[in-house]
Amino acid sequence: MTENSWTRWPSREALTREAATRPRRVLGWVTRSLVLAMLLWGAFNGTHVRGWGVLVAVAAILSATVVGWALFRTTLAHRLWPSLALYGVLLAIGVVAQASDFGVIALVLWCGCAITALERLPIAAALPVAVVALALYAAVNDDAWLTTLATTTGLALAGYVLRLDAEARGSAQRLLTQERAARAAEAESAALGERARIAREIHDVLAHSLSAQLVHLEAARLLIEGGADRDQILERVVAARGMARDGLAETRQALSALRGDMTPLEDFLSQLVGTDDRAEATISGERRPLPAEASQAVRRVAQEALTNVRKHAPGAKVRMRLEYGEDQVTLVVRDSGGSPGELTTAGGGYGLLGMRERAELLGGSLDAGPDDEGFMVTLKVPV
Repeated sequence: MTENSWTRWPSREALTREAATRPRRVLGWVTRSLVLAMLLWGAFNGTHVRGWGVLVAVAAILSATVVGWALFRTTLAHRLWPSLALYGVLLAIGVVAQASDFGVIALVLWCGCAITALERLPIAAALPVAVVALALYAAVNDDAWLTTLATTTGLALAGYVLRLDAEARGSAQRLLTQERAARAAEAESAALGERARIAREIHDVLAHSLSAQLVHLEAARLLIEGGADRDQILERVVAARGMARDGLAETRQALSALRGDMTPLEDFLSQLVGTDDRAEATISGERRPLPAEASQAVRRVAQEALTNVRKHAPGAKVRMRLEYGEDQVTLVVRDSGGSPGELTTAGGGYGLLGMRERAELLGGSLDAGPDDEGFMVTLKVPV
């Protein structure tokens, strides 16, 4: 059968007190204490409470307490038939109490059964329990029929109002739990993204630095094998040491950039080509600050492209152009071509792949290949 409002249980959040505020929990304890006090007063107030009467009263109160606790557990677990059976036990205890002339105990138990059934059971199951309980109450009540009708109607409405309040509280608790889970997942995703971003930056910086060092170390090896003099070999070693030092500086700069502290992109490109008289950089378009990841992508691609030129076409001239567009920034690095250098086979060949992956992560593109003169790398990054 399809679950609907008649057969649907109140949520477990609604049946517990976890979502209740402190004043509401205090009110609940006060209510339960008053109910227990009424039961005790009804048990020991009559003049007939002697001998066996005391035992009957104590047994009824203890039995009702144990059954009430079990009823709380079964309704919380959404177990219908055990819950109905326990309600039947409570109603029977009330009948025994009424027959033993403990009318207050009976009335409290029947009213409590009617209210809690409407609050904790599916409506289709709660209505029969409430009708039986309120009918027993009306049958033994000495008030006028109009007063009895008003009382039973008020009890039924009280139970239903408590049900609505509990369901609203349970819905709020579920929404709060879902919101907390979503925030935790969002924070975890952001942390993972930040870690991946930092790892990618460090990887790119180190890959560029180590690749440049490899160029000089490989040149030193070839000079040693060719019997070159000490000064030529030392020059290459010193250059490799300088690349290592520059790599550390670039790593620190990358970390600073990730924290939002970086030099302007135009200044970086000028510094990049400033030490090489065979390279030049031009800027076109309206200059403006770029997002950190876009700026870092342009910097890393410029570095990698310049290193590749020096590695694969030594002596070639390099023209680097940065163009600011309306919704993207374009970097073009073109060399004039030349004969392959002796270090062409050095390195793993992952430079272009890493640059392309970086561009695609930002929703951009990278094209690299020979042109009319030499080799050209074009990076486009949306901003």
